[in-house]
Amino acid sequence: MKVEFPEVIYPDLQFIAGVDEVGRGPLVGDVVTAAVILDPENPIQGLTDSKKLSEKKLALLFDQINENALAVSIGRASPTEIDQLNILHATMLAMQRAVEGLSTQPDYVFIDGNRCPSLAMPSEAVVKGDLRVAEISAASIIAKVTRDREMVELDKRYPAYGFAKHKGYPTKAHFEALQTHGVIPEYRQSFKPVKAILTATSK
Repeated sequence: MKVEFPEVIYPDLQFIAGVDEVGRGPLVGDVVTAAVILDPENPIQGLTDSKKLSEKKLALLFDQINENALAVSIGRASPTEIDQLNILHATMLAMQRAVEGLSTQPDYVFIDGNRCPSLAMPSEAVVKGDLRVAEISAASIIAKVTRDREMVELDKRYPAYGFAKHKGYPTKAHFEALQTHGVIPEYRQSFKPVKAILTATSK
């Protein structure tokens, strides 16, 4: 499905960033965010919600965004930070880090979802932003490919858990592996399924 992003004119804004996150739902690993400032002179075709794209298309767009965007930055919050702050506040922190890491400071930031982190510049939350704002779509692709590749690397270290397949999300196969093999340091210990196993094994 081709997505037509609306043409919105911001006469006083030179640099507009989009921000999105991946990894709020998984039981393991970082929550990963990305911030992207696209180059109007180098438009990228095929941008849409990363969940709607094949792995091949994601990889292609990931490279195109990194090559053609004016600025790309990754932010993250670790499992320890997620446990300490909760997943919502950890996600907001990761978004702040992504924006702060941009090599060019944006004049305005679009955030996917219904709330914005505290930023040094004006921002706006956009529900379903990865289908409505090209910069957010680009950020969703960068964040997803980055996190998915990290799960593949984690799978190489712990092949019994199946991270390359379920990417850390709470599938039946993941639950079974977690119960069989136990909790590794990369797990979010505050998440209920992980906490339940830790509680049971400590008795």
